Amino acid sequence: MNKFAHVTVTLALWAFSTVSAPAQVTIDVSKITCHQFLLFTVADPHDIAMWLSGFYNSKKNNTVIDTQQFKEHAKKLNDICESNIRMTVMEAAEKLLATGE
Repeated sequence: MNKFAHVTVTLALWAFSTVSAPAQVTIDVSKITCHQFLLFTVADPHDIAMWLSGFYNSKKNNTVIDTQQFKEHAKKLNDICESNIRMTVMEAAEKLLATGE
């Protein structure tokens, strides 16, 4: 095999052997607006609500999840965001928690 063919085969094998890794995406939840939340712009609202639930429950050292209450809070968070699309999701969550609903 001549030198050119060897280089061509090596480059072809190298090109096909590389594995593309998915890009890692980080999100600052404190900057997500209700508008973005409602339109699925950043992530699935359910995923954001789950993260918020964990965040606020960990602040209270609560390791128990009430699935029914989570669903109710997620719905109320959605309602607050629909009425206040410029508010951040974290502000909406804090408003929800402050009302004790």
